[in-house]
Amino acid sequence: MVTLTQSPTDPAFVQNPYPFYARARAQGPLIDWADYGLPCAVSYDLVNTLLRDRRFGRQCPPELAPEIPAHQRPFYDIEDHSMLELDGDVHRRLRGLVLRAFTSRRIKALAPEIEEIAGSLVDAFPKDEPFDLLSAFATQVPVIVICRLLGVPETMAPQLLDWSNRMVAMYQARRDRAIEEAAAAAATEFAAYIRSYAEERRKTPSDDLISELLAAEEAGEKLSTDELITTCILLLNAGHEATVHTLGIGTMHLLRHGDAAHWLAPDRVEGTVEEIFRHDPALHMFTRYAHEPCEVAGRHFERGDRVALLLGAANRDPDVWPNPDRFDPTRPVRTHAAFGAGAHFCIGAPLARLELQVALPVLFARCPNLALTEEPQFADLYHFHGLERLMVRR
Repeated sequence: MVTLTQSPTDPAFVQNPYPFYARARAQGPLIDWADYGLPCAVSYDLVNTLLRDRRFGRQCPPELAPEIPAHQRPFYDIEDHSMLELDGDVHRRLRGLVLRAFTSRRIKALAPEIEEIAGSLVDAFPKDEPFDLLSAFATQVPVIVICRLLGVPETMAPQLLDWSNRMVAMYQARRDRAIEEAAAAAATEFAAYIRSYAEERRKTPSDDLISELLAAEEAGEKLSTDELITTCILLLNAGHEATVHTLGIGTMHLLRHGDAAHWLAPDRVEGTVEEIFRHDPALHMFTRYAHEPCEVAGRHFERGDRVALLLGAANRDPDVWPNPDRFDPTRPVRTHAAFGAGAHFCIGAPLARLELQVALPVLFARCPNLALTEEPQFADLYHFHGLERLMVRR
């Protein structure tokens, strides 16, 4: 097995991880990444296979789980109830409960609201000076949508963003003690808010996701209050972080490609959005634990061994997509790895797709002369992938 070295915080890698992925793929579908001390799947076929392989899961076998330091415990008290981190019957039960509330009907009904939100944000853009589209638009659309979905006041959006940003930093390669303590504090504060708000909704139900999850709990389903809290936090953290990055990255690529309005026309927008997700996904790495001894791609795994699935590498596999490094909205749509696959396929994928399919056409229809005013730079966020800012002029 070939071992490669590449710091995930190296500035050149942060700006463009794809040359490393190409170098890794050239060595075979599975390589060892020395900086992580992990075997990594880098081909589309192997990543897709492992995402669906029931011999692997998100949970570390309990007898092998490391001890959690006290200063991180509040964060992991939340994570312990997250369906993103669970497998088997517990995961299926939680996912089923959320899907009963997070229905396709509810998501589709959000389209007019997303259009209205996007339009009002564009109306507030500065007229005659450069501004950061990330903070003015890409960050705002998904957090306002999540507020409305959950039923929490939109005035809470800045606070929700703060909690979310501090918590998701735990998954970044630059993580340190200060980040861990900030994440634990955010988890405590976020959980206390959702707990208090859920109690309000228990007394006065409304047409929102929290009320529907509470109803499922009180109708005899086994959704505990802790599970409800964690689910609401997961919907914000997972749904918001990736969508912000994808809106920013997608806008950047459309500006560079040219004629954005053409590629976002009703008969082309779905394919264009799928190419955005395929070409430059917001999440580049997911890990799995082996739940039993097995062989994969010539590598032996013992129970508890981890493997990293490099989604960003899978989406640029030349065996699947010709000229994969080219952003091409005309590319025939086929299944990519940006939302995962198998039992843990992203539950928020339909909402993320809808947000881009609605918000991007509004942006470019109202700002036909939108242009970059400086070269965008990616932030040091790996294994997330997103811009520091996106300075534009309308």
